[in-house]
Parts: sequence; structure tokens; C-alpha cells
Amino acid sequence: MKTIRLGTNGPEVSVLGLGCMGMSQAYGAADLAESERTLHRALDVGITFLDTANVYGRGHNEELIGRVLRKRRHEFVLATKFGIVADASGIRGVDGRPESVRARCEESLQRLQTDVIDLYYLHRRDPTVPIEDTVGAMAALVHEGKVRHLGLSEVSAKTLRRAHAVHPIAAVQSEYSLWTRDPEAHVLPACRELGVGFVPFSPLGRAILTGKLTDATALGKADMRPGMPRFQGTNFAHNLTLVENFAAIAAEKGCTPSQLALAWLLAQGDDIAPIPGTKRVRYLEENVHAADLTFDAQDQQRVEAAINPTLVAGERYAEQAMRSIDRD
Repeated sequence: MKTIRLGTNGPEVSVLGLGCMGMSQAYGAADLAESERTLHRALDVGITFLDTANVYGRGHNEELIGRVLRKRRHEFVLATKFGIVADASGIRGVDGRPESVRARCEESLQRLQTDVIDLYYLHRRDPTVPIEDTVGAMAALVHEGKVRHLGLSEVSAKTLRRAHAVHPIAAVQSEYSLWTRDPEAHVLPACRELGVGFVPFSPLGRAILTGKLTDATALGKADMRPGMPRFQGTNFAHNLTLVENFAAIAAEKGCTPSQLALAWLLAQGDDIAPIPGTKRVRYLEENVHAADLTFDAQDQQRVEAAINPTLVAGERYAEQAMRSIDRD
């Protein structure tokens, strides 16, 4: 698979990565055996960029990757995150205190069964702690050899600039897809000005852009999407009509909607490495072929006319979660 470098001096990664969160939480019941097969298959087909976080399954996701891929650690770039915290009741907060940075890193290293994290993200900015203090503590981990590169997730351009002044930021990770294009206004231009790579998460719109999700009410209690405005009631019904039009374009092009959505993202720049998440080998293999898809200006015009944020109904998160995002 084609590779790119994240940022001016960041890690070299496959142009498509693998988001591992769904193997442990948020998208229905876990399937450990299939998740293990998917992790190995990802490396086998040339995906060298794996993404996790300490909060996914409250440590389960990191433990899964550490256990399954310990003997193949040299084959992939490992990205994990800290900052979002959850207790047994599921109540969340954000902790970016310098003393927490080191403690969370040590915990992640142990769970991942590795001595170094290739890309260490602050998962969300802590509004009670200056970003300079948090990134300063992260930079100390780089100097000690426990972390190779630093990243930020869901931050504003202003926060990125302040952080980058303390230590080079290799990548920013934010939600970005045909139906979520907020980064285009300020964050992506700032990344390009500073030489920072960009990593879109949920590049398939939490599966709605695959064309396979047709009934949000059937997702079950273990799935986070029924709590999101875009997947509720009339919003979801409206958004499905957009996907139907989009799927028709994919059919004409001889590819799946997933592949077309990923091809659109890859066409947005050679500094972008999406991380579509899956716990199924069949979906992983489907996604991989998006990197081989020819995508031209006419394709871009058609798909952007079919799905764009002005047409989408509903916010991407509920009100409380939206307040936690560091926006311009």
C-alpha cells in the first residue's frame, strides 16, 4: 500500500490506517476472535498504522493490540491517546495535567506490551490546563524515548499553533468525512501551514456512508450511535436518502460506497491518512481497495453534491459532547 509521512518529520504510515476502537466498545458486542483475525490481516495487506486509546474499553483495546501483535510490533506504527477519563459508571471528563501525562503513558506502555509509542495524542484538550503545560509534559516523554511523535485530537487551529510552538506536532486527528467537514475551515489550513499531518477518524460517517446501515433503532444498547442526533428519528430518515443517492454513484463507478467515501478523502491531499475502523476482515479488505480507486474532479463534484454538511440533518454529537470539543 502507498505510504505517506505524517507531518514534516512525523512517522511514515500506510495511506489508510485501522481504527481499533470498535473492537472494544461503541459499536455493538465485541468479537475477540474476529478482531484478532482483523488485526493480523491488516498487517498482512499492508496497513501499517494502527490507532487506539487508553479509554477504549477502559484499557481493553490497548491490551488486545499488545497481546495479539506483540510479536509483530516492528511491522506497524502504533498510535494511542490519553486525556479522556471514565469511571465505572461511564461518566467522563478530561485530564491534561502534566502529572497525569506521565502516569497514563506508563499504563499504556504496559498494556500495549511495548517500550515506545510511535504517536501519542492528547485525546481532548483540558480547558483547565494550559496546552503548553500538557504538551511540555508530552515532550518530556519524547526526550526520554518513551514516545516518538506527538499528536492532538479534536483541537482548534489556535490550540494547535500554541502546542506546536512548544514541541513539533506530527499529526492532528479529527472527525472528517463527506458529511463532517469542519476541519476544512481552519484546522486543515493550519496543519498545512505548520507541516502537520492530518488523520481523519470516522471517515465512513460511523458506517452510514457504507450503505449497509439502514435501521438505527436495531443497533442495540452497546452501540453509541442511537444517542447521536444524526442517527435519530427524522434526521436519520433524511440522511438515509442522501446515502441512497451516494450509493447510486458508487454503483455507476463500479465500487462500494465505502470505497468511494474513502477515495474522496484520499483525494483531499497527500498529507491525509484516514483510519476507518472495523472489527471484521471482510470490511477491512473492502476498505483497502479504496486506495486503488481512480477519483477525478468529476467524481468529486458528483459525490459532494450528493452528500455535504449543508444537506445533513443533525449534529454529530449530543450537546454535552459537542461542548467538549475545542473548536475555532
